[in-house]
Amino acid sequence: MSDQADNRAPYAQIAAHYTELITSGELQPGSLLPSIKSLAQEWKVSTATAEKALRKLRTEGLVRGIHGIGTEVLDRPSPMSSGSQRQDRGRRSGSSWGSGERSDSHQAAVVPAPADVARALDVAPGSDVIRRRRVYRDRHGIVAHSTSWIPARYGKLIPELMESDRLTGGTSLQLIAQATGRPITHRIDTASARLLTPEDAELLELDPAQPPADPVVVMTAKFVDSESNVVEYGVDLGGPGRTWRTESEVTR
Repeated sequence: MSDQADNRAPYAQIAAHYTELITSGELQPGSLLPSIKSLAQEWKVSTATAEKALRKLRTEGLVRGIHGIGTEVLDRPSPMSSGSQRQDRGRRSGSSWGSGERSDSHQAAVVPAPADVARALDVAPGSDVIRRRRVYRDRHGIVAHSTSWIPARYGKLIPELMESDRLTGGTSLQLIAQATGRPITHRIDTASARLLTPEDAELLELDPAQPPADPVVVMTAKFVDSESNVVEYGVDLGGPGRTWRTESEVTR
């Protein structure tokens, strides 16, 4: 049982605890969760609260109820995250990884800005920009291929941005804010779906000659500082079969 103190309702704390165990792989598919009675005793809550926690997990597709047996963990790929969700995680923990994720294949280079990137960063097409790439994975495979496009001037302030290594000391946005003294104050997110091009398929480590026929999710995020400078434009290309999910409380 988690002893984390937060302001969430008890049922939400219980659900979050088991969500972490499931998405990290600590609870494998086919495992059974404790019974409602056991949860209520362990967390010192009512059986109604314990049932509500399990219902939340069922609603999110993480578990299923089997009559006469119990609540079984399902095998399900984790959804991909938007740029804003990764920024939120980075601000809280210093890491943009989702639960059970890791990243690899980190690459950085200074390249001419493609037209769409130039528009997003408000620079001239062909201007030098920093391109940082990495692949997010979980136990099911690639969650997303992620590219961060950053104006080249920030590379003079933060040389690490141009190195093909995982950043230390914070995310790129945190490092830029620290170096400039200007916090990130605004972000613009988009979500769309598109068919994979051969180039997309190669980024996702698929056969470019035979890309999947189904569309994938594409998320973009533009980050703006306190002086209205666009400091980063991110593009996340979701792996086949990955979805995007967000959750918020509905106030009454």
